[in-house]
Amino acid sequence: MADIGELRKKIDEVDDNILELLNRRAELVKEVGRLKTQGKGDFYVPTREKEIYERLMRNNKGHFPNESIRAIFREIISASLSLEHPLKIAFLGPQATYTHLASLKQFGHSADLIPVKGIADVFEEVEKGKANYGVVPIENSTEGIVTHTLDMFVDSNLQIVAEVMLEISHFLLSKTGKMEDIKKVFSHPQPIAQCRNWLAKNLPNIPVMETASTAVAAQMVAADTESAAIASEFAASIYDLKVVKKRIEDNVNNFTRFLVIGKKSSEKSGSDKTSVMFAVKDEAGALYRMLEPFSKHNINLAKIESRPMKTRAWEYLFFLDMEGHISEPHVKDAINELSKICLFVKVLGSYPRSK
Repeated sequence: MADIGELRKKIDEVDDNILELLNRRAELVKEVGRLKTQGKGDFYVPTREKEIYERLMRNNKGHFPNESIRAIFREIISASLSLEHPLKIAFLGPQATYTHLASLKQFGHSADLIPVKGIADVFEEVEKGKANYGVVPIENSTEGIVTHTLDMFVDSNLQIVAEVMLEISHFLLSKTGKMEDIKKVFSHPQPIAQCRNWLAKNLPNIPVMETASTAVAAQMVAADTESAAIASEFAASIYDLKVVKKRIEDNVNNFTRFLVIGKKSSEKSGSDKTSVMFAVKDEAGALYRMLEPFSKHNINLAKIESRPMKTRAWEYLFFLDMEGHISEPHVKDAINELSKICLFVKVLGSYPRSK
């Protein structure tokens, strides 16, 4: 026991040193904030954060897990940003949606997270300056693209400044925590689709109702002992629900990609994506000519998606993600060549690629 007491004393000394270093870091951050204010620089710089995480993980030679280091420094950076300039972040709410979890992963608990009702509201909050940034879902690895988010970029001048990858685990939640009490299930259409096989096998005769979000489903279930919600584990703690069943998604490799939107694009990080939107003339060979500039300049395309134009029948908008930053000559040249054969081209932003 004497040995344990001595070890605990050493741990306390280490903790005190960590505390002292955190406060020293805070003083340096405040000075950086002062200089940014004078020079009118951006307080949130995704490329700088990525650089910090990668350097720390690269230099980590001890037993502490890299993912834990990232989580800890996420909160250190979040608290530091609040000393420089408190960030307001709009997200698709209410609390405990997966977009809320993605916002916490990207900005930490010290950011001022503002829940709004819809994807259009996220764009509006940022456009009107009520929020510095917004977080919206863009695609799921199982169910594909979130079309409403794509459609918002048609008329918005906001830029994509970062992307967030979030592993999605669905939990069946209820007030009682008992499967036999469930008479109805509520959730957003995407989680319902991602749990379709599990629901058919385990709750075959139970009606499944769609809601605006998983958090809305959890709110409804909190007042009904005969209903269940498909939502995050985080929602259970927020809305005082019990877990009936864990991880009910059909595909264990279930990820959702979220976009951080703002008024300015991000600086080059060395591992970036650029997203563009464009429309082509409805004529033979248009798709081939559209892709040719990217092949010519040896640019890897990460995604291409089409959406019908609302103003013209049978004509389409294309959304494309490519590797590289708009400041790189080969990317810029490819986009310039694309613009010559398109009705219009719009660059939606260059930003650090999420791993």
